[in-house]
Amino acid sequence: MAWPPTLDELKVDMKIDLTDTRDDERLTQVLDAAVDYVERVRPELQYDTTDPEQLDLPEPTRDHRLGTLRLAARWHLRRRSPDGMINMAELGQSRVTTYDNDIDRLLRIGRHQRMRVG
Repeated sequence: MAWPPTLDELKVDMKIDLTDTRDDERLTQVLDAAVDYVERVRPELQYDTTDPEQLDLPEPTRDHRLGTLRLAARWHLRRRSPDGMINMAELGQSRVTTYDNDIDRLLRIGRHQRMRVG
């Protein structure tokens, strides 16, 4: 499976019509940032098949791909609540957490990270 995830994959996951290009620049920006983040926090995976140092590493799984897409979507949606609060009209305000256990589990980061020895 080719790395990194594409803008079209992100749009499909977010249920955005592929012909809708209004937010493409912003979506590309958050997807690129999510890809960079995942590559930085999970350096033990093979992201570049042309890099001889990465050839013996395992490829990112579908979990990593979906986690990266969901992380990008979360960052895109969170831009509306930089202070961690969101207005819900007559229901008042609600807190938006800065993390998502499902994304952490998919990417094996945060408290779902595997223990490393050495």
